[in-house]
Amino acid sequence: MSMDFALDPEMNVERHEELVRLWTDVSNAGGAVGFVPPVTSADIRPQADEHLAAVAEGRFRMLAALQGGKLVGTAFFSFNTHRLMRHWAWLVTVMVHPSLQGRGYGAELLRAAERRGREFGLAGIRLGCRSGLGLERFYASAGYKEVGRVPAAIRVSPGDDRDDVTMWLPLV
Repeated sequence: MSMDFALDPEMNVERHEELVRLWTDVSNAGGAVGFVPPVTSADIRPQADEHLAAVAEGRFRMLAALQGGKLVGTAFFSFNTHRLMRHWAWLVTVMVHPSLQGRGYGAELLRAAERRGREFGLAGIRLGCRSGLGLERFYASAGYKEVGRVPAAIRVSPGDDRDDVTMWLPLV
């Protein structure tokens, strides 16, 4: 079953809870989306609320991946406010539900984000990822290039530091 994509879908109570559950499930499956397992929905909710507030304020745009009307993935565009960097955006909180991973849905989400980035008139999309999970290869397969790396900048746990990797997708 393929995914449908919606930009800034209506955020009612049910959709908000879908986002929190998705983010919790991805985090607990080891996904690198800002948390380390185990987490609960109470851990995730404040960060989800911040993302949705940024959407409401126009600082973020939410690309929702839907399957049968249910939220199964996200990618958020975070727009730069600095006048010299408004031509590109960050792509943050890129995730697909663990039950759908390994079937090409993540690549489909990235293609949809690329299309939206072009529609927004962006010159490029930048994202950060945690080393040690093969994410650099995944993003490279979608056309992203590694453009920076800060060694040991992400502390997953004591004694488990990972590189913070910056990836770039040119759109022009």
